[in-house]
Amino acid sequence: MASATLSSKFQISIPKEVRDRQHWNAGQEFVFIPKGKAVLLMPVPTLEELHGLAEGANTEDYRDRSDRF
Repeated sequence: MASATLSSKFQISIPKEVRDRQHWNAGQEFVFIPKGKAVLLMPVPTLEELHGLAEGANTEDYRDRSDRF
């Protein structure tokens, strides 16, 4: 299991093994999601990666904001 140490500038270097396995690149944007005492690190998808994500979705019975309480 790869590990890293928080620097005095509050920075962490992601181990190469993890970067390679996840196909992460320099300059990529991430979001930090707190989960109890842990933090989930997720890459922010680009618009190109999101294109077609909802293709073929069933829009029947779609709830609009106007029908919320």
